[in-house]
Amino acid sequence: MGYKLEGSILEVCDCNVLCPCWVGEKPDNGTCQSALAYHFDRGTIDGLDVSGLTFAVNVFIPGNPLEGNWRAHLYVDERANPEQEAALLGVFTGKQGGPVADLAALVGEVVKVERAPIVFNVHEGKGTLRIGDTTEATMEPYRGPGGKPTTLVDSIYSTIPGSPAYVAKASTFRMKNQTVGVDVDLRDHNAIQGLFAFEA
Repeated sequence: MGYKLEGSILEVCDCNVLCPCWVGEKPDNGTCQSALAYHFDRGTIDGLDVSGLTFAVNVFIPGNPLEGNWRAHLYVDERANPEQEAALLGVFTGKQGGPVADLAALVGEVVKVERAPIVFNVHEGKGTLRIGDTTEATMEPYRGPGGKPTTLVDSIYSTIPGSPAYVAKASTFRMKNQTVGVDVDLRDHNAIQGLFAFEA
């Protein structure tokens, strides 16, 4: 039956603003340390409802993201039941095909999968993300003259394929994960927000 997932993304990394990866260039530091999370406002996977849950990742990218070989630690919302956990992992490891599989194909190694508390909150444009005890970030999109978020569209690389991304800045970003090999404590660096609609 496939999947249909709609919701929001919060993403933060150690690049300066704006992250060059989205236009196909190498990360500012040559490598990338990043955290991202997908929150499902509405969603079904093979008919199973996953609405209200969040799926998150800590990742180390050794170079241009399009070249793959990412090292990833996957986090399933601790509120998910076993069936929902299996369904989400099926999608985000590429087994269900579709647009998410193209992103999952860039991961060379999944070093760990675990359940964790994930805080995903967006209020008046400001996003807050916490993933277990590894990640904490606060971000807010840049805005145009009319107050609408500045968007990035038709980029060669995207973590929300098919949808515009809101260019943002993280006022704080702390991530420490020895399993993946990342350690970040930054202010005012790159972030992305956005809405997605994935279907396969």
